[in-house]
Amino acid sequence: MQQDNQPNQSEEVPTPILLVEDDVKLAELVITFLTKNGFQVHHEVNGLHAIEAVSEHAPQLIILDIMLPGLDGLSVCRKLRDSYPGPILMLTALNDDIDEVAGLEMGADGYLGKPIKPRVLLAHIRAHLRRISLQRIENNLSENEQLILAGRLKIDAGKRQVWVNTREIELTAAEFDLLWLLAEQKGQITDREELHKKIFRLEYDGLDRNIDIRVSRLRKKLGDDPKHPELIKTVRGQGYILAD
Repeated sequence: MQQDNQPNQSEEVPTPILLVEDDVKLAELVITFLTKNGFQVHHEVNGLHAIEAVSEHAPQLIILDIMLPGLDGLSVCRKLRDSYPGPILMLTALNDDIDEVAGLEMGADGYLGKPIKPRVLLAHIRAHLRRISLQRIENNLSENEQLILAGRLKIDAGKRQVWVNTREIELTAAEFDLLWLLAEQKGQITDREELHKKIFRLEYDGLDRNIDIRVSRLRKKLGDDPKHPELIKTVRGQGYILAD
């Protein structure tokens, strides 16, 4: 692997990342590459120990293999989503759409297949961390700008809280970001390309289903009927509308 000379967003204090991967040789290559690019990588090989490692190292991002000893990556992701708000990138050697959908429905923020292209991995990591950085900037908005009402929804950007009627809904960081982007243009169509670029900071290829899967998961949490949604409506061939 060659070093990418683009500087990381923080060179003085390396950004902590947790890599959960049982292929030791692959893990060593990834660790070396990411370390050279300004990250502090903690490595765990066993799925059962991954949850403890998150508490111990407080990573800003997790790279999680699906096939793991002890506890598979999908189960780890599901358990972590109860308490871990940061980005989770899933890795797998299996080229199977079912695994991709399952990983995203469990709360993963991205999905990369093996063999891993180091520069692509780095681009995904930086895109997700930039999103986290932008969240902090958005939290400095005035109180009036932070609160959006949309039908039965109340969305507070400052506190990153969401309510349906009076019931608070627990969302992951990625789910909240998606909902907030829709809320900022409530009553108007927000196209998939715009959502994809703002969330992933990557160009949309027209085939990626990440946004659609995230919307489906978001509807489920909000109690929105997927067949006849009232809150987040689909505009075929264009994008989505958050009802006003």
